Amino acid sequence: MRQIPVDTSAATVMVAKTPQPKVCDRRTGEIATDAETGAKLMTVDVMFAANDEVEILSVTVPETGISGDLTMGTPAALTGLVARPWENEFNGQKRHGIAFRAVAVTSLATTGTGSKAA
Repeated sequence: MRQIPVDTSAATVMVAKTPQPKVCDRRTGEIATDAETGAKLMTVDVMFAANDEVEILSVTVPETGISGDLTMGTPAALTGLVARPWENEFNGQKRHGIAFRAVAVTSLATTGTGSKAA
């Protein structure tokens, strides 16, 4: 599947919702795992501000890639962020969108490097 790298160098990223386990089957509550490593996958909603636009992105990240205290409003860094277009059909309805995946989401509040000079 095609992956598109996302440049986050000029963006401001803040946690919008604390990390949650990514559920792959809502009926059973089964938690999604990385196909290559077997690591449990988490979802972190972040506010992504760049080019005078602000969006809330839901980013999938392995549990091992989450570091620091990621509470609402925490400045964060997204390492290895990629976008993947997707499309599926369910009950005759076609749906499509963009899924975001990162290698790591790191709190910048604990490192002291999260502030940008104005």
